[in-house]
Amino acid sequence: MKKLTVLLVLMLTASISTNAQEKLNINISKSELKWSGEYSFYFGGHNGTIDFTEGYFIKTDDVITGGEFIIDMNSITCLDIESDEGKANLVDHLKNEDFFDVEKFPTAKLVITSVEYYETNQMKIYANLTIKGITLPVEFHAEANYKTRQMVTKFKIDRQRWGIDYNSKLRDGAIADGIGFEVTLSL
Repeated sequence: MKKLTVLLVLMLTASISTNAQEKLNINISKSELKWSGEYSFYFGGHNGTIDFTEGYFIKTDDVITGGEFIIDMNSITCLDIESDEGKANLVDHLKNEDFFDVEKFPTAKLVITSVEYYETNQMKIYANLTIKGITLPVEFHAEANYKTRQMVTKFKIDRQRWGIDYNSKLRDGAIADGIGFEVTLSL
Protein backbone atom coordinates (compact mmCIF):
# COMPACT_ATOMS: atom_id res chain seq x y z
CA MET A 1 0.00 0.00 0.00
CA LYS A 2 2.86 2.34 0.89
CA LYS A 3 4.47 1.76 -2.55
CA LEU A 4 1.18 2.53 -4.29
CA THR A 5 0.79 5.79 -2.35
CA VAL A 6 4.36 6.88 -3.16
CA LEU A 7 3.80 6.01 -6.82
CA LEU A 8 0.57 8.06 -6.96
CA VAL A 9 2.28 11.05 -5.31
CA LEU A 10 5.16 10.86 -7.79
CA MET A 11 2.80 10.62 -10.76
CA LEU A 12 0.74 13.56 -9.51
CA THR A 13 3.88 15.65 -8.91
CA ALA A 14 5.21 14.76 -12.38
CA SER A 15 1.94 15.72 -14.08
CA ILE A 16 1.79 19.03 -12.20
CA SER A 17 5.38 19.93 -13.05
CA THR A 18 5.07 18.92 -16.72
CA ASN A 19 1.96 21.06 -17.12
CA ALA A 20 3.19 24.03 -15.11
CA GLN A 21 1.59 27.23 -16.31
CA GLU A 22 2.97 30.71 -15.97
CA LYS A 23 1.22 34.03 -16.55
CA LEU A 24 3.43 36.49 -18.45
CA ASN A 25 2.13 40.08 -18.34
CA ILE A 26 2.86 42.21 -21.39
CA ASN A 27 4.59 45.55 -21.05
CA ILE A 28 1.79 47.85 -22.27
CA SER A 29 4.14 50.82 -22.77
CA LYS A 30 6.34 48.76 -25.16
CA SER A 31 3.53 46.85 -26.87
CA GLU A 32 1.91 48.37 -29.95
CA LEU A 33 -1.34 47.94 -31.85
CA LYS A 34 -1.55 49.70 -35.23
CA TRP A 35 -4.76 49.79 -37.26
CA SER A 36 -5.36 50.63 -40.91
CA GLY A 37 -8.41 51.09 -43.08
CA GLU A 38 -8.48 51.62 -46.84
CA TYR A 39 -10.83 53.04 -49.41
CA SER A 40 -12.63 50.54 -51.65
CA PHE A 41 -12.19 52.14 -55.05
CA TYR A 42 -8.95 54.11 -54.92
CA PHE A 43 -5.61 53.97 -53.16
CA GLY A 44 -5.37 55.50 -49.74
CA GLY A 45 -6.98 55.27 -46.37
CA HIS A 46 -6.22 56.01 -42.75
CA ASN A 47 -4.09 54.51 -40.02
CA GLY A 48 -3.32 54.98 -36.37
CA THR A 49 -2.81 53.26 -33.05
CA ILE A 50 -4.83 51.91 -30.13
CA ASP A 51 -3.44 51.18 -26.64
CA PHE A 52 -3.60 48.03 -24.57
CA THR A 53 -4.88 48.47 -21.01
CA GLU A 54 -3.59 45.06 -19.95
CA GLY A 55 -2.67 41.71 -21.33
CA TYR A 56 -0.88 38.48 -20.66
CA PHE A 57 0.28 35.24 -22.23
CA ILE A 58 -0.14 31.82 -20.66
CA LYS A 59 3.06 29.80 -20.97
CA THR A 60 2.90 26.04 -20.48
CA ASP A 61 6.08 23.98 -20.63
CA ASP A 62 8.10 26.79 -22.27
CA VAL A 63 5.59 27.57 -25.04
CA ILE A 64 2.75 30.08 -25.33
CA THR A 65 -0.59 28.27 -25.06
CA GLY A 66 -3.03 31.10 -24.33
CA GLY A 67 -3.50 34.69 -23.32
CA GLU A 68 -5.88 37.61 -23.01
CA PHE A 69 -5.48 41.22 -24.14
CA ILE A 70 -7.73 44.21 -23.35
CA ILE A 71 -7.75 47.16 -25.77
CA ASP A 72 -8.75 50.70 -24.78
CA MET A 73 -10.98 51.88 -27.64
CA ASN A 74 -10.95 55.44 -26.25
CA SER A 75 -7.21 55.60 -27.02
CA ILE A 76 -7.66 55.32 -30.80
CA THR A 77 -5.49 57.79 -32.71
CA CYS A 78 -5.00 58.82 -36.32
CA LEU A 79 -1.44 59.11 -37.64
CA ASP A 80 -1.90 59.94 -41.32
CA ILE A 81 -3.77 63.28 -41.15
CA GLU A 82 -1.57 66.29 -40.48
CA SER A 83 -4.06 68.88 -39.22
CA ASP A 84 -5.22 68.63 -35.62
CA GLU A 85 -8.79 69.38 -36.70
CA GLY A 86 -8.73 66.65 -39.35
CA LYS A 87 -7.32 64.11 -36.86
CA ALA A 88 -9.93 65.03 -34.25
CA ASN A 89 -12.77 64.75 -36.78
CA LEU A 90 -11.68 61.29 -37.91
CA VAL A 91 -11.11 60.01 -34.36
CA ASP A 92 -14.53 61.34 -33.26
CA HIS A 93 -16.08 59.64 -36.28
CA LEU A 94 -14.36 56.32 -35.46
CA LYS A 95 -15.56 56.54 -31.85
CA ASN A 96 -19.22 57.17 -32.74
CA GLU A 97 -21.92 54.55 -33.33
CA ASP A 98 -21.13 54.25 -37.07
CA PHE A 99 -17.87 52.57 -36.23
CA PHE A 100 -16.80 51.41 -32.75
CA ASP A 101 -19.48 53.03 -30.52
CA VAL A 102 -16.83 53.65 -27.87
CA GLU A 103 -19.21 55.26 -25.38
CA LYS A 104 -21.17 52.00 -25.20
CA PHE A 105 -18.19 49.64 -25.80
CA PRO A 106 -15.04 51.25 -24.34
CA THR A 107 -12.90 48.11 -24.62
CA ALA A 108 -12.23 45.30 -27.06
CA LYS A 109 -10.70 41.95 -26.11
CA LEU A 110 -8.69 39.18 -27.74
CA VAL A 111 -8.51 35.79 -26.00
CA ILE A 112 -6.12 33.15 -27.36
CA THR A 113 -7.89 29.77 -27.34
CA SER A 114 -5.13 27.62 -28.85
CA VAL A 115 -1.74 27.81 -30.55
CA GLU A 116 -0.24 25.53 -33.23
CA TYR A 117 3.53 25.73 -33.64
CA TYR A 118 5.02 24.95 -37.06
CA GLU A 119 8.51 26.23 -36.19
CA THR A 120 10.08 26.95 -32.81
CA ASN A 121 9.25 30.64 -33.14
CA GLN A 122 6.40 30.61 -35.68
CA MET A 123 2.84 29.72 -34.89
CA LYS A 124 -0.80 29.90 -35.90
CA ILE A 125 -2.98 31.44 -33.22
CA TYR A 126 -6.68 30.76 -32.79
CA ALA A 127 -8.51 33.37 -30.73
CA ASN A 128 -11.82 34.99 -29.94
CA LEU A 129 -12.03 38.71 -30.72
CA THR A 130 -14.69 40.85 -29.04
CA ILE A 131 -15.54 44.24 -30.57
CA LYS A 132 -18.78 46.12 -29.85
CA GLY A 133 -19.90 43.26 -27.61
CA ILE A 134 -19.69 40.75 -30.48
CA THR A 135 -17.30 37.81 -30.01
CA LEU A 136 -16.15 35.90 -33.09
CA PRO A 137 -13.26 33.53 -33.81
CA VAL A 138 -10.16 34.76 -35.65
CA GLU A 139 -6.95 33.05 -36.64
CA PHE A 140 -3.60 34.48 -37.69
CA HIS A 141 0.09 33.68 -37.93
CA ALA A 142 2.58 35.13 -35.45
CA GLU A 143 6.30 35.08 -34.87
CA ALA A 144 8.06 35.13 -31.51
CA ASN A 145 11.50 36.61 -30.94
CA TYR A 146 12.69 35.01 -27.71
CA LYS A 147 15.79 37.21 -27.52
CA THR A 148 13.83 40.50 -27.56
CA ARG A 149 10.85 38.87 -25.75
CA GLN A 150 8.38 40.03 -28.42
CA MET A 151 5.66 38.50 -30.57
CA VAL A 152 4.59 40.14 -33.84
CA THR A 153 1.65 39.52 -36.13
CA LYS A 154 -0.41 41.12 -38.91
CA PHE A 155 -3.99 40.24 -39.73
CA LYS A 156 -7.23 41.66 -41.10
CA ILE A 157 -10.83 41.31 -40.05
CA ASP A 158 -14.06 41.95 -41.92
CA ARG A 159 -15.52 44.89 -39.96
CA GLN A 160 -19.08 44.00 -41.05
CA ARG A 161 -18.97 40.80 -38.96
CA TRP A 162 -18.56 42.91 -35.78
CA GLY A 163 -21.30 45.41 -36.68
CA ILE A 164 -18.87 48.13 -37.78
CA ASP A 165 -21.10 48.97 -40.68
CA TYR A 166 -20.51 52.57 -41.69
CA ASN A 167 -21.41 52.86 -45.34
CA SER A 168 -20.39 55.93 -47.31
CA LYS A 169 -23.03 57.31 -49.67
CA LEU A 170 -20.30 58.09 -52.22
CA ARG A 171 -18.91 55.18 -54.21
CA ASP A 172 -15.47 56.81 -54.47
CA GLY A 173 -15.41 57.53 -50.74
CA ALA A 174 -16.48 54.05 -49.68
CA ILE A 175 -14.26 52.30 -47.19
CA ALA A 176 -13.22 48.68 -47.61
CA ASP A 177 -14.63 46.05 -45.26
CA GLY A 178 -11.17 44.95 -44.12
CA ILE A 179 -9.51 46.52 -41.08
CA GLY A 180 -5.82 45.68 -40.78
CA PHE A 181 -3.92 45.23 -37.54
CA GLU A 182 -0.16 45.10 -36.94
CA VAL A 183 0.62 44.01 -33.41
CA THR A 184 3.83 43.89 -31.39
CA LEU A 185 3.46 42.39 -27.93
CA SER A 186 6.45 42.92 -25.61
CA LEU A 187 7.14 41.39 -22.22
